[in-house]
Formats: sequence, structure tokens, C-alpha cells
Amino acid sequence: MARGPSAPTTEEFEDIARHLGLRLDSQDIEVYKELASGTINICRRIDELTSDVKPRVKYPRTSGFKPDPTDNPFNAWSHRAEIKGADSGPLAGVEFAVKDAICVAGIPAMNGSPVLEGFVPDVDATVVERLLDAGAVFKGKVNCEDLCFAGHSQTCWNGPVKNPHKPTHSTGGSSSGSAAVIAAGDVPMALGGDQGGSIRIPSAWSGVYGLKPSYGLLPYTGAMMIDMTLDHLGPMADSTEKLALMLGAMAGPDGLDPRQNQLPADYDRDYTPALGSGVKGLKIGVIKQGFDQKASDWPETAYGESDPAVDKKVRAAIRRLEDLGATATEVDMPIHFDAGTIFFAIILQGAADFMLRASGGGSNWSGFYNVGLIEAFGHGMKARADDLSFTVKSVMLAGEYMSRKYQGVYHAKAQNLRSLVNNAYEDLLQSYDVLAMPTVPFRATPITSPSDPILEQAGFVHAMLGNTCQVNMTGHPAINIPCGMADDLPIGLMVIGRRYRDMDVLRVSDAFESVGDWKDM
Repeated sequence: MARGPSAPTTEEFEDIARHLGLRLDSQDIEVYKELASGTINICRRIDELTSDVKPRVKYPRTSGFKPDPTDNPFNAWSHRAEIKGADSGPLAGVEFAVKDAICVAGIPAMNGSPVLEGFVPDVDATVVERLLDAGAVFKGKVNCEDLCFAGHSQTCWNGPVKNPHKPTHSTGGSSSGSAAVIAAGDVPMALGGDQGGSIRIPSAWSGVYGLKPSYGLLPYTGAMMIDMTLDHLGPMADSTEKLALMLGAMAGPDGLDPRQNQLPADYDRDYTPALGSGVKGLKIGVIKQGFDQKASDWPETAYGESDPAVDKKVRAAIRRLEDLGATATEVDMPIHFDAGTIFFAIILQGAADFMLRASGGGSNWSGFYNVGLIEAFGHGMKARADDLSFTVKSVMLAGEYMSRKYQGVYHAKAQNLRSLVNNAYEDLLQSYDVLAMPTVPFRATPITSPSDPILEQAGFVHAMLGNTCQVNMTGHPAINIPCGMADDLPIGLMVIGRRYRDMDVLRVSDAFESVGDWKDM
């Protein structure tokens, strides 16, 4: 039997022609079938040539086990296993967890979705390998939202992830399990991913430190994509110090990720100088549009309204930074609300085209393609699309409609408009070292029931992105700093810095952390 793809049948080519809007008679179909035979032969030869071109797996491991519910009270863990890293290093012996959108060889990876159930990667993501090289110890994979398409923690195929501070409430998403295992004290560190706030939102709602680094600072190799222009991986931890150590261990190009082509030669490689350096003389621009938000500010996207308790705690946190020697000035960001609209137009069709149509692997870029993941995702989408969450289905349907009806024009317009958002941030960061506002304008919301009407559930899943999604478009580093509690729920301060000056946001976080226990503020 010939290896590789099979030749198309007449019926298959007729269906393809109809889908593409081509009016071909039966004779035309046979001609084009014959022309396609060359493509089939090329692909068969590709299979013959394919060798082991994937990154090597350095550290031995066993397959591990799925945790018992009694040992997983917040449903944060997806799979438990242990991989010991190097014997020495800056993170020697420190345990960490990995979001289930990030590959660890030999460990199941579902990305929170039924379409990847049973998939076992054969590669380690570069960031995972680098943490192991730094001496850290892998302790398992943690749940995330279905294909990472939610800011709430109720769409994971394995069930909702519960907030350790208040288990009836969301941890935030999509890196829900990453935040929960840190907040619960299971591990002190975790890896997350962020396309619109998915590190910072669960960090804010769960009371942990979380950093979306500068775009391209960390290699994305070995993680499942959503939109290459928005994809970020980053550290989450129980302290700023661990964030700094994780970032230093993971930063830098791996030669496999084109997102890193913009990385300047003088990027920081060691972030520990941020620790203990204080904020004296630091100029903070406080974005006024990040506070006091009303529903009318978000007519197109239905992001959430501000909670007065959140605004109060965040303003108090900024005053504490002033007490430490920083200066804070309210600044205007008129594009803030429209930026949320621009983001949604980008990720809606970008994800539909780049991720869903391209089987989670993207296309038309130069780098490492995770063939096993692409194959598993493609098969899963054909077999189990009906099992997907309503969030993914809504992106699939709306994205396909916009593509068919409007040929991707609105995605293109939004991509062009993102320069306005970038320029607005760049202009302010010419005058200020960092910018600040609430990470999420309101506290964690209750977990809804799967039996609730979809429109009711939908009101929760994206409402919390209003302050976070802007810097996914601009690529600036942004950190969540836990800064207080209200009604047993954490509140987060977000600090945004200049691109590739991640050191500055870590400096602010460390200084604030030194003031005292955030839970008592």
C-alpha cells in the first residue's frame, strides 16, 4: 500500500468544487483529478522523507495518572506526573505545573477540549524544557478552558475549575488550572498562556502573580496556537521573585518561533535585578478609562462594569507605590474602549482562520510545526465538533460567516487599526515608565450551571477582558499584582511596561509585595 494521502474520488472533487463556488462539469472534474495526482505523489514522497525533525526530549519521565477527585478538590489538575529537571540551577527543586495547552512529551494534552481527548504529545515545549534545565520539577498538567476560548473557568471538558478562595466562583480563564494550583498551595509556579488576558485574569481572580511578557520574549514552540499575532506564554507564581526566575530561565529565541523575530539584541536575560530595587523616582501613568466603567462604554462587546470595591483597592495600591517613592498621574487613553472592539474583530476571525481551519497549527509561517498535534486536532474536529463548548462553536460559526460573506475584510481592517492602539500606548510610555489600572474591573463571578441557557452563560465568559486585551495587540509586558480582597475574593492591579522592559513591571510588583501581605490590604 502506498504511503501518504489517497487520491480523491470523483464525489470528493465534486463536493470541493461546490464548496469553492466552481461550476465544473463531469469532464472538468476528471481533468482536475488527474492534475491533482501530482500533488498526491509529492505528499507521498514527503512522508517517505519525513524523519525525526522534532525537538529532542531531554529528561526521562513516566506517563503519570489522572488524579482522583478527592485529591483534586478544585478540579485544577488534568494529569499528574513528575519530571525531574537538572540537578542544579536557579530553580533547583522548585515544583511547577503546565497549562494543558502546552505540550509535555508523554503526558496527555487536551487543551481543555473534547477534540484532543487521547492526544499524547511527543515533544516538550521549549519553555518546559528551559524550566527543567533550570532545575525545576514538573508536577503535572492543569486544566484550562476549551481551546482557551474563555475568560471564565466553566468551559473545560473536564468540568469547571473552582476558585480556591471561594469554590462557588470562577478562577478566571483561560489559564484557570494554573492559577488554581498556585492559589491552593499545590505548587508555587505554573505556566500559562495569554491571547487576551488568560494569564492576568485568573491571576487577578485567584490572587497570584502573573506576567504576560513582551511579545516574542518567550518562544511559543510546542504550545497550541490561537492567533500568531496575539499568542503569548508566561509565568505565574506565588511571588514576584519566582516570576523573575522563571522569566530569566525561559526568555530568548529558540530558532523555531517566528514570533521572536522582533526580539532586540539587548533584551534582558536576567530579571533578578528587579528584586529589591524599589520604585523611587518611577513615573506611573494611571489610565482613567480602566476605572469606573459602565455598560454603555462597551456597547459592541458587552465587557463588564466596574466594581467600586475593585477601583477602591487598586487606587489604594497605587497610593502605596507613591508612599514608596513613585509618582502617579492620571492619564487619558481615549482609544481604550474601541481597542476592545478592535481586539475582538481580530481574534474572532483570526482564530477561526489560523487555528480552527488550520487544525491548531497555523499556516504560512516559518518555524516548527507540531505535526502530531495538528493531526490529532484535525481528526478530533471531524469526529467531535458537536461536543465543543458554545464559546468555540460561536467563534467557528461567526468566523466562517464573516469569511464567506465579507472575505476577511473586517479582520484586515481591525489588524490595520491595531496600530492606533499601539501608538496610544507608545505615546504614553514616552512620558511614563509604566501604566496602571485594575487587571479586571470586577471580582470573580459565580460559576454557572451547564444547564443554564447559553445566552446567560455567554454573559460571563468574555466580560472580564475589558482591561487586558489591549496589550495583547501591542505586545507590551503586563503583570497582575494581587492587591487586596473583598468578600473573600482577590483583586488585582495591572501594571504595563515598555516593550522588552519586563524588568520594570517586575520591579513594581516586587516593591508592592514588600509592603506586606496583600490579603490584609
